[in-house]
Amino acid sequence: MKRLLILIPLAAIAFAFFYFDLGQYLTLDALKARQADFADYYRQSPALVIGAFFLIYVGVAGASLPGAAILTLAAGALFGLVVGTVIVSFASSIGATLAFFASRYLFRDAVRARFGDRLRAIDEGVARDGAFYLFTLRLVPAFPFFLVNLLMGLTAIRAITFYFVSQLGMFAGTVVFVNAGTQLAQIETLAGIASPGLIASFVALGIFPWIARAIVGWVKARQVYAKWQRPKRYDRNLVVIGAGAGGLVSAYIAATVKAKVTLVEAHKMGGDCLNYGCVPSKALIRSAKVAHQIRHASHYGLTDSSPAVPFRTVMARVHQVIADIEPHDSIERYTGLGVEVVQGYATIVDPWTVTIKGNDGSEQRLTTRSIVIAAGGAPFVPPIPGLDTVDYVTSDTMWERFATLDSVPARLVVLGGGPIGCELAQSFSRLGAHVTQVEMASRIMAREDADAAAVVEARFREEGIDVRTSTLAVRCERRADGQFLIVEVDGETSEIGFDYLILAVGRAARLTGYGLETLGIETDKTVITNEYLQTLYPNIYAAGDVAGPYQFTHVAAHQAWYAAVNALFGRFRKFKADYRVIPWATFTDPEVARVGLSEDEAKAKGVPYEVATYPLHELDRAIADGATTGFIKVLTPPGKDSILGVTIVGEHAGDLLAEYVLAMKHGLGLNKLLGTIHTYPTLAEANKYVAGEWKRAHAPQGVLRWVERYHAWMRG
Repeated sequence: MKRLLILIPLAAIAFAFFYFDLGQYLTLDALKARQADFADYYRQSPALVIGAFFLIYVGVAGASLPGAAILTLAAGALFGLVVGTVIVSFASSIGATLAFFASRYLFRDAVRARFGDRLRAIDEGVARDGAFYLFTLRLVPAFPFFLVNLLMGLTAIRAITFYFVSQLGMFAGTVVFVNAGTQLAQIETLAGIASPGLIASFVALGIFPWIARAIVGWVKARQVYAKWQRPKRYDRNLVVIGAGAGGLVSAYIAATVKAKVTLVEAHKMGGDCLNYGCVPSKALIRSAKVAHQIRHASHYGLTDSSPAVPFRTVMARVHQVIADIEPHDSIERYTGLGVEVVQGYATIVDPWTVTIKGNDGSEQRLTTRSIVIAAGGAPFVPPIPGLDTVDYVTSDTMWERFATLDSVPARLVVLGGGPIGCELAQSFSRLGAHVTQVEMASRIMAREDADAAAVVEARFREEGIDVRTSTLAVRCERRADGQFLIVEVDGETSEIGFDYLILAVGRAARLTGYGLETLGIETDKTVITNEYLQTLYPNIYAAGDVAGPYQFTHVAAHQAWYAAVNALFGRFRKFKADYRVIPWATFTDPEVARVGLSEDEAKAKGVPYEVATYPLHELDRAIADGATTGFIKVLTPPGKDSILGVTIVGEHAGDLLAEYVLAMKHGLGLNKLLGTIHTYPTLAEANKYVAGEWKRAHAPQGVLRWVERYHAWMRG
């Protein structure tokens, strides 16, 4: 009913406007020709003329009809600068608000249904800076005001805010145009209004809000820093807390541009990735894969065998791999690059001061212009009753704990079906453990498409892993007959015996122990930052796991560039962190890698898409390698070759994904991939073939039928 009440009068106004050609009266020539008549009407009945003009202006603006500029000039010509400005100021704001309401009630639901996710991001920006943004648009007439009205109606900005900001923002432009109308006799064309002086005035008006924003930012910063005493000089340009991927890259960048930088790390250089995550897990995965290949050597024309698995030696190799990579992240290397590395615990005592308690007992106090927090994360330990009575390990503690074992634990329970849990479950199973994987969700790898997760789960079950989904961990028990995890499925409880329980239910950002509480820096699972990675204090930044939203080493390094550059050069220009194209991979066998939208996400968000799929069992190199399990799936907009997202399941999926990351980053479509020469025989050819699948699905059948006739004609 609301839509009808809005649509009917709008349609009537639009119909009348175009059917009766009312636009002929809203031209500069018509206005100048009848200026004297209008002046006579105004002298005879000023209230009536003002009222009629006001309503006409509101109707034209509310229906988004052409002619508002002419009416604004007319107001100046008929009523003079003061009265004309008052009339147009209120009429234009009321008309704009009517157009705003029309857009909101007629179009917003449909637009949200189709572009809901993108509109949510816009709404977040509007909630934060909407009034300022609208004010800026109102000051710059290069943006058609009727279009601003309609677009803002699609957002979540409040109507009252829209009206008052429009009233204020359009006032300066209204004055300029109404004033031009007072000189109507001197204006020959509408283009004559846009004189260099007038354009310069609007440019100045457009720049003003950005200057105002800078002033507001300066005032806010003064308020934030008010209770702190700023140093007169600084010992450092940058202090970085944490020597994981985010901290190392931040320090590296600072040293490269000759800034004086101190990097503080309490434990091991290289952080979680080198010492507990990416590196040791991939070393373990490789050993486990070799053991699996030995058992299934007949797959390659050889004789199956039972591999000896000296577990202590396997774990020693894992630690040797860490040791071989350590020099890349070592104190010596970074000292050589010009970074001062201090091993100890850093505490931020005020926005420019960090105290460091060295592991050697020393203490120092450094003042610094900027700080980058890169404290990383730690495995989440769920509050399971009885957990502290059993032998459990996390992805952090497992490597040292298992290094002393002579044989792989006979029975392992892996709690968690995410990337870490899946990688560890398959690796230990292949090394000879009986592995039970427990996941409370309905399937493992819940962040991936269901068809991708199904391929991995089928492989797990084939290899003897006891995968239990929709299973809730209730409590742990240690009894005389062993250690048990009590689980619940559909209200029924059962127990799973184990020698070790591996907790792999996610990681949590490190938010305590280095002064966030003292400074009042806000946190909510991660340190809260703006788009420039700034915290509450503009000179304190966060990067990596501690900042979110992704817990990947490559994202931490990516964020570190923005944090370091903004910290060192932000007074000249700041850069917003870019998360548009973030790839990730789970290194199971087969691997699962993804970038952009998954098909499940596209469905959930209502994003229109098409799917092109290429099965790896058709690829020559995959057949030769005996690695035919998996597929490549590419999502594109209907009828277009631009890439919305890619999921790859198969051997070396993480490596194959890089071509799509590059394509999405630089706006290359599947036609470009199809036209790229790929070496034969390689797995990378699959990327070209899936583009070929898309091309075949979009072949112009009508044209091809005529081409077929042409060839038939050529054959006689």
